[in-house]
Amino acid sequence: MAPAPGTTAGAPVRRLTVLYDAECSLCTHVRDWLLRQPRLVELDLVPAGSDEARRRLPGLNHAATLDEVTAVGDAGQVYRGAAAWVVVLWALREHRALAHRLSTPAGARLARGAVLAAAKWRGGRQRWGGNGYRRADGWVYEPGLGWMYAGPGCDDGACATG
Repeated sequence: MAPAPGTTAGAPVRRLTVLYDAECSLCTHVRDWLLRQPRLVELDLVPAGSDEARRRLPGLNHAATLDEVTAVGDAGQVYRGAAAWVVVLWALREHRALAHRLSTPAGARLARGAVLAAAKWRGGRQRWGGNGYRRADGWVYEPGLGWMYAGPGCDDGACATG
C-alpha cells in the first residue's frame, strides 16, 4: 500500500495518527471500536480539525480531514479515504490479513465502496434534525451540498468584519 504522492515513501510506519470527525456518531463508534482492538502499530485517534490535530500536524490540510478520513504515519506518510482505512486495518493485529487483501486492485474497489457507503450514511441517514448540521467551529453540512465553511453566525447582528 503506497502513501500519497509527495510523502515519505518506503519509511516504516510505527505509529499512525488517525483523524476522525468527533461530531459524527458513526466516526466515534469506529474510534471506540479501534480503541478496543489489539494493535501491531500504535494508533493516536485525534478529532479532525481540532487544536490537537493542528498542533500535531501543522502542514496538513485540516479542512480536507473533515471530509475524508485521514491517517498520518510517523514519518509523514499521508493516507486518505479508502487507503486510510486499509492502513488502519493493517495496524490491527486481527485485521492485517484483511488489509493485505484490500490493498489488491479488487480489494481496493471493495474498500472504496465501503468508504463511499459510510459517506452516504453520514450524508443521508444521519440528518441531524432533517435539514443539515452546523458545527460550533463554523462548518455546516447540507444534504446534497456537503460540507461548507460558513464562519461565525450573524444572528445577533454582531458580525466580525475581518
